[in-house]
Amino acid sequence: MGVDRRAHGFPSDARGGKPGTCNVRVQSEPFDVAVESAHLTAGRTDIGAIVTFTGLCRDEGGTLATLELEHYPGMAEEEISRVAQEALDRWPLMGLTAIHRYGKIAPGEPIVLVVTISAHRAAAFAAAEFLMDFLKTRAPFWKKERRVDGSSGDWVAARDDDDAAAERWSEG
Repeated sequence: MGVDRRAHGFPSDARGGKPGTCNVRVQSEPFDVAVESAHLTAGRTDIGAIVTFTGLCRDEGGTLATLELEHYPGMAEEEISRVAQEALDRWPLMGLTAIHRYGKIAPGEPIVLVVTISAHRAAAFAAAEFLMDFLKTRAPFWKKERRVDGSSGDWVAARDDDDAAAERWSEG
């Protein structure tokens, strides 16, 4: 289901076309990639590309029982919406969906979904990569590892390579 961009602080499409559909959600329950993609493309014949990225929880070599994700309700949605607006401003997208989960997530389960649609693949790919780079660095989520041996693992620290990936989008 599409969300009215104006209801979430998104202006109508500045490029003069139809407003793009923008879905931003933070939720505890798993999502269905096919269903989310179908919501963006239903009844549309003007779309030439759909790019999806699904981030999964790794088992960290068999040592991870669950990953607990915490967030600030409201703030997380606001920051993801801000980054989504940046993507809509930078590329000729016809729509996007960004979903990030919180709570206890087991290895193999999905954590994050980004779906972008455009008339052409280059814009859809670039926008999806941009969104993921910034979700990894700017979205206010905290991850705590829980080990299979019952011990409490570490808080997952930010990675330098994630920061470097996001930094390339601000280069001239």
